[in-house]
Amino acid sequence: MNEQWLNLYRTEIEEFYKKTRAFAAGDLSRKDYKGASGGFGSYAQRDGTKHMLRLRLPGGRLTEPRLQFLARIAGKYDIAPLKLTTCETIQLHNLTPDLLPVLMEQAAYCDIITRGGGGDNPRNVMASPLTGVQTGEAFDVMPWAEAASNYLLSICRDIHMPRKLKVAFCNGVDDCVHATFRDMGFIAQADGTFRLYIAGGLGNNHRMGVLVEEHLPASDVLYAIRAMIDVFCAHGNYENRAKARTRYLQETLGAEELCRVYREALAARKAEGGLDLNLTPKAVTKTGEGTLEDVRVIAQKQPGLYAVAYHPIGGILPTGKPTELAALLREMPAAECRVAPHETIYIINLTADEARRILAATEDGAKTLFETSVACIGAAICQQGVRDSQAALQACVKAVREAGIPDGALPKVCISGCPSSCSGHQAGAIGFQGCVKPVPGGKPAPAFRMFLNGNDALGAEQFGEVMGFVYEDQLPALLVELGQAAAAAGQDWQSWHTTHGEELKTILAKYL
Repeated sequence: MNEQWLNLYRTEIEEFYKKTRAFAAGDLSRKDYKGASGGFGSYAQRDGTKHMLRLRLPGGRLTEPRLQFLARIAGKYDIAPLKLTTCETIQLHNLTPDLLPVLMEQAAYCDIITRGGGGDNPRNVMASPLTGVQTGEAFDVMPWAEAASNYLLSICRDIHMPRKLKVAFCNGVDDCVHATFRDMGFIAQADGTFRLYIAGGLGNNHRMGVLVEEHLPASDVLYAIRAMIDVFCAHGNYENRAKARTRYLQETLGAEELCRVYREALAARKAEGGLDLNLTPKAVTKTGEGTLEDVRVIAQKQPGLYAVAYHPIGGILPTGKPTELAALLREMPAAECRVAPHETIYIINLTADEARRILAATEDGAKTLFETSVACIGAAICQQGVRDSQAALQACVKAVREAGIPDGALPKVCISGCPSSCSGHQAGAIGFQGCVKPVPGGKPAPAFRMFLNGNDALGAEQFGEVMGFVYEDQLPALLVELGQAAAAAGQDWQSWHTTHGEELKTILAKYL
């Protein structure tokens, strides 16, 4: 962002801090404070005395300056937890009101902007985490994701949308960013264009996106984004926030009319001009030698280079880990961290020897596919949460380890503390949504709504089917029994659940 924009941003931080102090003093209601704080990527936590700050990382890039910043402030202020999110950001939790403006100001000097990190704003722009290094990709989409982020930040003060807008770029191979069911999703194609989907989303009334352009020129990405904002502002619901996301346009306009209105808006913006992009992805010139095989190692499309996957359980990054990684990466030219939507960090552009060192430094992470399960921050911290998804996941991991369930017998599971689907539970092989379940003759008990057979693989997208409700205290036992059944058959989860439908139903009937 240019200096003029940043100077105004620093002034805004001062004004935001005044509201934070007013809230802390009891002079501003929680609702009014949330309306102000969301625009700066911050929310009060459940108890109201501590705060969260969300760091925007366009495309999930945790560059060296950003990583150094995170390492410095995490250690200096003993910040915990550090939460990796499904929107490729990092949330800092349990912050005091006085620390918020300090961190926001310091972050800006390291190319981290928190403006628009919450509220009715364009959120962090996402990209396939291995774009630029992944074998088989159409092309590196990172330059377009970063250009989109800069553009959205430049206009965020001038637009008033009904709700937030989430934009994602897929490299044509890995759609863990859910480009086919975001507010806007750009999917790279081999001819250098994008396939464009709009008005999709998870949560209540979840919808697949509507395909509006088969071959959008890469130069027209900003026109496409501005046209979506125009349509959203013209036809979105400003009266009912529960029905204000772009996916409800599929109901109010219908898919066919939505396409017509959108294409008309796109043509109008292109006629105005001024938003053309002419971008070229930066080539990776680093070379490596040697070979390496490990379940957490991915061979890049650049010969001799590797990426290492590190998934801290629950997406909770240990406070000292940024410092450890920053120290290692200083000695590894061109190496970079990427935050992925499944709460994994990829460290890319490594030689075989460098990858071995990163593997050793990240041994504290997930050991199995199931342990890479995703969970939002949960009701212990989040004021919107219904269930403590983090505690539920930790209990399940403990039970599965104690039962000796082999790797692969259970899939990656997605656990959300409420209907907002911050874990992406509706697109998970198994998903859980925090709720309550009636108890015959008693009070409703803590529970999770179970979804089965969701899929976010490109070309095979589908939302999970609602199976029923499981009591929270029975969730670990349910997963253990499912894993034991697959293991007894000598199959992985995918094979077992598709070939043992009756046994699956019998097990579920005991818990749901």
